[in-house]
Amino acid sequence: MRQKLARLVGGVAIAALALGGTAACKSDSGTDEASGGDGCGSKIAFFGALTGPNAALGINMNGGVKLAVDKYNKENADCQVTLVPLDSQGNPEQAPGLAQQAIDDTKILGIVGPAFSGESEAANPLFSEAELVHITPSATRPSLADQGWKTFFRAVGSDFSQGPAAGRYIKDVLKAEKVFVIDDQSAYGAGLADEVKKVLGAAVVGSDKVQGDGKQNDFSATVTKVKSSGATAIFYGGYYQEAGLIRKQLTAAGVTATLVAGDGVNDAAYIEGAGAAAAEGTILTCPCQPATEARGSFVDDFKALNGSEPGTYSDTAFDAANILLAGIKAGNTTRTKMLEFVKGYSGEGVAASYKFTETGELDPTQVKVWAYKVEGGKVVPDQEVPRS
Repeated sequence: MRQKLARLVGGVAIAALALGGTAACKSDSGTDEASGGDGCGSKIAFFGALTGPNAALGINMNGGVKLAVDKYNKENADCQVTLVPLDSQGNPEQAPGLAQQAIDDTKILGIVGPAFSGESEAANPLFSEAELVHITPSATRPSLADQGWKTFFRAVGSDFSQGPAAGRYIKDVLKAEKVFVIDDQSAYGAGLADEVKKVLGAAVVGSDKVQGDGKQNDFSATVTKVKSSGATAIFYGGYYQEAGLIRKQLTAAGVTATLVAGDGVNDAAYIEGAGAAAAEGTILTCPCQPATEARGSFVDDFKALNGSEPGTYSDTAFDAANILLAGIKAGNTTRTKMLEFVKGYSGEGVAASYKFTETGELDPTQVKVWAYKVEGGKVVPDQEVPRS
């Protein structure tokens, strides 16, 4: 974004998210109920890829959750909360087992995640049945909100906002008249690509599907199709590992069309995969504002704890964790009470203001979509994309 994002300066996140409630180590019933009871020793979990081909995105988010828990424990030294990492590798096949692991640990009162849409589809039914609340900082497939899962909440906009915004950027900013669309057949990637196609209409001159999750490395067939289409812009729905290889192979074949991709590619790891020269000029969208512009002391605190700058969704993961921690501090130390707390939550975070709809979506007035650009070997803000 060439324009600078002006974020409102907020207070310290824990104070902003605590809703003014008094600290509590006991549930307000005074009993030690099966799913919580005494808040001291309670746990929250991060559910997402910490290893595997898409780990960079999960590590970004886990860093935000770690910071939230670290700050909370420093401010509540006599009543600690433990963070449980659940490494899904972004693989939907592993998600049910991890979900059951979390459900079986009755001290876990809430989940930040699942991070990706595919694993969300696999794990969320189990969470709903167990009344274990989960706030995803990043899973954007729109249909996740339509399944009747009573424990599902989303701290970002869905692809109903990101997809059309990406399409409008291609149409209005790049002014591309011929666009080739590729997706990785995942719940996230295919859904996002479909939303982009709706906006572009007849400008889509071709499309193709590839395999994600590290299952494909040779994209020569797709490159040939793109080259023969004459497209001046390409949209890719999927994650950074495949996107980097596709961009690298396109450039090697002499294809100079601008690559546009969604938040699953919005990470420095994409540049590493493509190579800085090939990645230069890529446009990456996200229903999130730049984490490095987050309110308050978030950026400095994140760097001090994690040894790196926050990345995509580090700030929304931090906010999601703080909502759960605010619930614990307010005495909601059973899963049932935590669920009711999150349903009725309203407060300020470092990334946005939070209030959830009946289906667990973030209040639409809080959703913003930004375009980022690869420039000089870095992902930098380009501009906020207008709603329409």
